[in-house]
Amino acid sequence: MNMSFLRISIWVYLAIFFAYLLGPLVIMSITAFNSSGFPRMSPWECLTFQWFGELFQDQRILNGIRNSLIIGAGTVVLSVAMGLAGALMLTQIWPKLRATYYTVIIAPILIPGVVLGISTLVFWDRINRVLGLGADSVLSNGIFLTVIGQSTFIASYCMLVLVARLQRYDMALTEAALDLGATHAQAFRKILLPFMRPAIASAAVLAFLASFENYNTTTFTFGEYPTLTIELAQKVRYGITPAISALAFIIVALTVFFALLNEAKLKRQELVAAARREATVEELAGKIKLPSFFAGNTAAVLLVLFAVATITVVGTATAYSPDQCIANVKEEKRLEAEQRIQELRKQREERKQRRFEGVFEPDDLQPDSEEEQSQPGTDSNNSGFGNVFAPNTLESGTGDGAEAPEDQPSGNSGFGNVFDPNALQKDQ
Repeated sequence: MNMSFLRISIWVYLAIFFAYLLGPLVIMSITAFNSSGFPRMSPWECLTFQWFGELFQDQRILNGIRNSLIIGAGTVVLSVAMGLAGALMLTQIWPKLRATYYTVIIAPILIPGVVLGISTLVFWDRINRVLGLGADSVLSNGIFLTVIGQSTFIASYCMLVLVARLQRYDMALTEAALDLGATHAQAFRKILLPFMRPAIASAAVLAFLASFENYNTTTFTFGEYPTLTIELAQKVRYGITPAISALAFIIVALTVFFALLNEAKLKRQELVAAARREATVEELAGKIKLPSFFAGNTAAVLLVLFAVATITVVGTATAYSPDQCIANVKEEKRLEAEQRIQELRKQREERKQRRFEGVFEPDDLQPDSEEEQSQPGTDSNNSGFGNVFAPNTLESGTGDGAEAPEDQPSGNSGFGNVFDPNALQKDQ
């Protein structure tokens, strides 16, 4: 039970780890086939390959890829050469100085890329001014500055890879070659260099990938030659399209392809070596039959399946047309937008009705109850001005229809009988 639980826990941990590590790449690769104008996987609209066509029509992206390849090649040559020289120096230097030398060589890795980029730009600009060269000289060229700036720290990575391989080298082989009359150059070229070839290849791949994806240092040195990462960063500021997802899918596909190719090659070498070890003398003399490329080679089978899938996708892209599906999706979006507009208008009308509900109703100016209206002597005008504007105000009497006594003025409006038509006759 304990072993089963431990095994299940390990598999769960591996699943979570790889989902966390590769999940974003898988999701971004899927968005390259969605017809949505923004990279997204949900909601899914239509299967399309148009973003790959737009990618290959984007001159800025193509120009960035070309500059990245040129800068990557220059960085590989310079970094591997400096890394190999540093590794050889580290193995032959006086042991008491080895720790100090190692610290100095590794220091560029610990320095932020922004600092390396600024220092590279300032240093070579000063050299350019001292030599009296113009602004269009080689020392001011963006490709030159970027290669120099990237190599300052990528060479340290290369040195670490080469040192790990060089520690397993037997120096007695070089000494034997020198004793047999070989020069130092011949011993290096025919003995040490073949031994270091796998590490040099690994260091070259590492240097190229580090140069291809570098941004912090390159952003200060690229000049008129922006790399792919610079172009992508500038596009993100103004909005991206799924063409970026198409580029990511191509990079992931190429990485998987070369990884499977390398694994299949290594597996093939192991199978051949095992077959030769197990062969008899007669079989070796008669050139034993080596195992086929696919026999017991899982990576080779996956490589073939990957190639078949790629050919199928390319063939489907040339024959598939998503125009009708895209038109249907646009019509659905239009109908949804119209429905949403109608709902918003309806909600607005309802809010207006609730806001002014009962404000202008004619009954609001009437008495509150019939009892107040029927009570004698009760003022039915509750407007705040009493009954100043009541039509009976200019009438005589008490307001109940009875005539006032003759010696009592009939006007009770507050102005006496000034406006009485009989006032002038009485004065006469």
